[in-house]
Amino acid sequence: MLRRALILCALCALLPAAALAQGSIETGIGPRVGVSINPDQIVFGGQAIIGEIAPNLTFDPNIELGFGDHVTTVGLNFDLHYHFVVNNSKWRPYAGGGLGVAFFDSDGGGSETEVGANLVVGAGTPTKGGNRFFGELRIGVGDLPDLKMMVGWNFKM
Repeated sequence: MLRRALILCALCALLPAAALAQGSIETGIGPRVGVSINPDQIVFGGQAIIGEIAPNLTFDPNIELGFGDHVTTVGLNFDLHYHFVVNNSKWRPYAGGGLGVAFFDSDGGGSETEVGANLVVGAGTPTKGGNRFFGELRIGVGDLPDLKMMVGWNFKM
């Protein structure tokens, strides 16, 4: 348990340094919503996209709340996304992964904390207002939810 807390604190310490990065992918913050499988839940949350920390590479932390399947889940994810350029298209597919921490609270009274990894594929596009819409699939490795299908919006900061 202490090891997990230390890993989480170390990752949070990296966030301010990553936030200083500048790049062509806009920094933003916004909501996300979707579904997960195992546990079968409706998921709500929020995320940030921290501009480019290297060419085409962004730091995308998020927090998610899952409800259903007799458990409430709180997930913290610390992802890196590599954004591909598609000629003659505004869509930017991405692939990436990162560390995930999940807190499970069972309706029956038990709770547990799990650490694992996420593999992520998705695509985003700018909206007419200059913000960003995205859709993604997340595969959990370890004791994280097996699969999540999410959509969301990032509003420029």
